[in-house]
Amino acid sequence: MTERFVVLTGGPGSGKSTLIDRLAGYGYARSEEAGRGVIRDQMAIGGPALPWNDPGLFAELMLSWELRSYRMAEAAEGTVLFDRGVPDIVGYLRLEGLPVPDHVAGAARRFRYRSTVFIAPPWPEIYEHDGERRQSLDEAERTYAAMVETYRGYGYELIILPRVSVEARARFVVERLG
Repeated sequence: MTERFVVLTGGPGSGKSTLIDRLAGYGYARSEEAGRGVIRDQMAIGGPALPWNDPGLFAELMLSWELRSYRMAEAAEGTVLFDRGVPDIVGYLRLEGLPVPDHVAGAARRFRYRSTVFIAPPWPEIYEHDGERRQSLDEAERTYAAMVETYRGYGYELIILPRVSVEARARFVVERLG
């Protein structure tokens, strides 16, 4: 486990990526969100690993993406912000009603992050659909609940992000990172 690997998680449309973009502007290294990356790449090549076509295959590609992000972060200096982490894949599979394969659960146990995880609660006022985000607000709320349960189940302490401006949220995170 490395305390310099910081996860920001939560449901879709809760401002995670916008916050990480702002924090990257402060000089923090960051990962790209696996789900969006896989969707973007699969749509570009006409691939089958899309959550609305094959959620199991989608999860496998997200796992590969997250493990590569983790390995790349090991070579980086200082704090690295992760736009979701390996446990998110466990939560996603549970949310979809799919079994969690042993290798996925094992990856969530082995590839550890800072013991405190920032989690963005559902925020209806900023929630929007786009080409990669097709979930309803209800599904975003269920995703949040699944991430709370999953991360706690893997022994992480959750810090709920306040529903405030991006700048105020960024200050909140920076203060807690020390």
